[in-house]
Amino acid sequence: MVQITAIPSIAQMLGVNRIVQGRAVTNPVGDPTLTKEQEKELRLKYILKALELLQTDVEGPTVVTLEGD
Repeated sequence: MVQITAIPSIAQMLGVNRIVQGRAVTNPVGDPTLTKEQEKELRLKYILKALELLQTDVEGPTVVTLEGD
């Protein structure tokens, strides 16, 4: 399982091993200041990052961001 969240510490406390750092509590995978197309691209990046992390072996809680691991 991969969780995308703006508050990774809570996900870690719940025992989630694969965590993608989201943007904000109100919009974890979006940004209301972007155009519709830009937001669609941003959301796709989050999904692809989550799928990449899902295929990665991890030992213990691992938090990644869109910019890098």
